[in-house]
Amino acid sequence: MLQLHYFPGNASLIPHLVLEELGVPFELKYVDRAVSAHKSADYLVLNPNGLIPVLVDSSAGEAGRPLVLYETPAVCMHLADTHPAAGLMPPLGSGQRAQAYKWLAWLNNTVQASLILYFYPERWGDEAAAAQVKAHAETKIGTLLDQLDAEFARHGGPWLLGESFSICDPYAFVLCRWTRGFGRPARDLPHLKPFLARMLERPAVQRAIATEGLKPPLV
Repeated sequence: MLQLHYFPGNASLIPHLVLEELGVPFELKYVDRAVSAHKSADYLVLNPNGLIPVLVDSSAGEAGRPLVLYETPAVCMHLADTHPAAGLMPPLGSGQRAQAYKWLAWLNNTVQASLILYFYPERWGDEAAAAQVKAHAETKIGTLLDQLDAEFARHGGPWLLGESFSICDPYAFVLCRWTRGFGRPARDLPHLKPFLARMLERPAVQRAIATEGLKPPLV
């Protein structure tokens, strides 16, 4: 059985979308950030970083113990690798697979990291410093959205890897969604706007949005 520890709209929405795309049985376990449940002793046993999501896979552990995974890219790659028939990652060893690794790393290490700076600038200084960090982060994220938009323009396909839907697309969708309150959100870019619309049309995305109770504006 698969169990995803989540909070609505959090990074956990990414593997939630992947699970919905796979169409396999899974359980959602709500982690209440309002009461710092992600910092509780029980949760820190699962993820010592106190971050969401965590995936518990009871069918993939060792010595009778379930597999416990954190870090969103690792969770998504595990789900894709253990359900190869769904085709959510290109064939192992292929150039497209290498491209998928590149985009996943970039989305996680560059885009998401910049978004964390934007949403939590107080972690890097006093009020004045925080305002400066937030402003610089929004500018940086704007250049990253341009890069993502340019990739869609370059290949002309509907999905980040081109013609084939992959786990890169839920990742890109959620991070783009996080910019919906920006002065220049992802939905304003010419190639990201139709990509986001295509994502919202997918039944798996609609199910996850409904389950998590996410409200408009969705992107």
